[in-house]
Amino acid sequence: MEFSSKLLENAVREMSQLPGIGKRTALRLVLHLLKQPESQTRQLTAALNSLKEEVKFCRNCHNISDVSLCEICASPKREKELVCVVEDIRDVMAIENTSQYKGLYHVLGGKISPMEGIGPQDLTIASLVDKVRQGEINELIFALSSTMEGDTTNFYIYKQLEGLEVKMSTIARGIAVGDELEYADEVTLGRSILNRIPFEGSLKSS
Repeated sequence: MEFSSKLLENAVREMSQLPGIGKRTALRLVLHLLKQPESQTRQLTAALNSLKEEVKFCRNCHNISDVSLCEICASPKREKELVCVVEDIRDVMAIENTSQYKGLYHVLGGKISPMEGIGPQDLTIASLVDKVRQGEINELIFALSSTMEGDTTNFYIYKQLEGLEVKMSTIARGIAVGDELEYADEVTLGRSILNRIPFEGSLKSS
């Protein structure tokens, strides 16, 4: 792709590094920004700078937040003893959109994936185990995507918690094997949480 401007080329290169954005899409976005009023572009830049510099991670669940304790963890209406284990914030948003879940979350920050060099130490598994050992949690719901990496992560956490007094369940397989949680429709996802099954049962059926 030939560029008539180095400034344009640099902007397209940076934009194309975003997930799902190729060079042609990046060029369209950059040209669109060029046509917008300068004030709008400055607002976008300021919003991105604020996001990077000021965003926090909840000290309890590791969800993205504006303050040290996110709104979900701080809410007196949530069931504190029920914790849903998810990969990232997109899964929290997907489950919240179902309006079927009233517990808390624990965001792992990814899934165990040796192929990508991601091990247990790269996730927030240790803090989850600590919370269970402190007796703060009665039930964990594993709500990772039904992929090999998701199942591996579920099983690793299960083995870390063996012998501790906590109920472990997994969402019902209304979510097709291989599907990412964030793409499931709200009705299916909501029913999968409500109809969750004991994790040991999922091991026997797999």
